[in-house]
Amino acid sequence: MKDDADDFDEEKFFRELGLARGPLAGRAVPAFPPEDEAEATSAPPKAQPEEVVFVPADDTKPDHLGHRERVRKRFATVGGEAFQDYELLELLLFNALPRRDTKAIAKRLLREFKTFAEVLGAPYHQLAEVEGVGPGAAIHLKAMAAGAQRLVRGAVAKRDVLTSYNLLLDYCRTTMAFQEREQFRVLYLNKRNALIADELQQEGTIDFTPAYPREVINRAYNLGATAVILVHNHPSGDPEPSRADIELTRTMIAAGKALNVTVHDHIIVGRDGHASLKGLGYI
Repeated sequence: MKDDADDFDEEKFFRELGLARGPLAGRAVPAFPPEDEAEATSAPPKAQPEEVVFVPADDTKPDHLGHRERVRKRFATVGGEAFQDYELLELLLFNALPRRDTKAIAKRLLREFKTFAEVLGAPYHQLAEVEGVGPGAAIHLKAMAAGAQRLVRGAVAKRDVLTSYNLLLDYCRTTMAFQEREQFRVLYLNKRNALIADELQQEGTIDFTPAYPREVINRAYNLGATAVILVHNHPSGDPEPSRADIELTRTMIAAGKALNVTVHDHIIVGRDGHASLKGLGYI
């Protein structure tokens, strides 16, 4: 009998199973197709870092730097008188805020405080709270205000204040008009009516400051002053004198007569202007 193994047709067997008999015969069949095998055996690809794009601040752009240079050159050529309030504020803020749009901040300050003088006269903490200003620029503005006060005071000290009344009023307003609390100051004058001392005598609440005539007159005597001008502010903005203001002035005049100290005037300053008790006929 013929051995069955001799009749076995290997190629026919694979064809019936639907398998090709060829180069892969006898080889191990991989568990994954080639493309899947690569994914299964290789480590996950590392995440690529996102590209970092640097966006410069507005004023680092050439056109912004050019604007600042034009403002500086214009100021050097025509001076501050030709500048609007927002332009002068913008210029003052250049160094304090080197990387910000100071024009927008200057306009914001004027919207908040109304005038250039009120911006410089505003309290530090209020300035610092304005968007875009911050502590550094607020200090810068207050330093400018202090410089302006010192400049005006220097001019007043060299003159007869009674013949330079407008300059005196400028000094009083610069110093006191925008304070949050009521202050009582005394300007002590020599026999030529030149300023020899400006002293804050008392500081009170928003609408009241105690003043003591005896202390004022004794201080005048010790300084060698022959006259005084009384000054206080109304934080409300309205400089209209109250009945208490008038009575205090008359009491001060009476106290001064004992030591030959003359009360030349009592000036009240506020955001809305000033009032002179002498000008109103109370002295």
